[in-house]
Amino acid sequence: MSFVNSSLPRTAAHPPQFSPREFRDALGMFATGVAIVTARSENGQPLGMTINSFNSVSLEPPLVLWSLAQRSSLLQALTLTRHCAIHVLTAAQRPLAERFATRGIDRWAGVEHQLGLQGVPVIAGAAAVFECHVRSQYAEGDHTIFVGEVLRCGHRQGLSPLLYHGGMFYTEHALGRLSPKATGPMDR
Repeated sequence: MSFVNSSLPRTAAHPPQFSPREFRDALGMFATGVAIVTARSENGQPLGMTINSFNSVSLEPPLVLWSLAQRSSLLQALTLTRHCAIHVLTAAQRPLAERFATRGIDRWAGVEHQLGLQGVPVIAGAAAVFECHVRSQYAEGDHTIFVGEVLRCGHRQGLSPLLYHGGMFYTEHALGRLSPKATGPMDR
């Protein structure tokens, strides 16, 4: 059974008791993976930027989401696209993460990639790639949330992920699997 109440008002219950900086710093304590989203503009130019807001939504149908700040220079182009690819980066791809987060440069210069579904650029070497049809977009607060239906995905085992925590990059050190009694995040 699912319940969605779309008639709830879109107002805050109370004014925040913290500054925007305090909120951002607190959010930074949640470690995330680092990814690059790629697409093609209406005129066929490759687009791409580093994100850390990638998340799974549903297994059936296979859905993922990612979000982009309203102030992003790529927002307009990405809201017009119907297909994208999300690349989960490895620790060795930190230079790519930094490149695709830098403004005012040719982000694609020298980047090894091939064309995937619908001509979307797929960057070589990622830990995982999700090629998606953009099903919906939601403007919320100062971001737009994109929901994509995964049309094709693939992954490579044994690679250290690139992680982001507290404004810094990290790599993982395996601590072992969940205990047999614990359920994984995907099973909840």
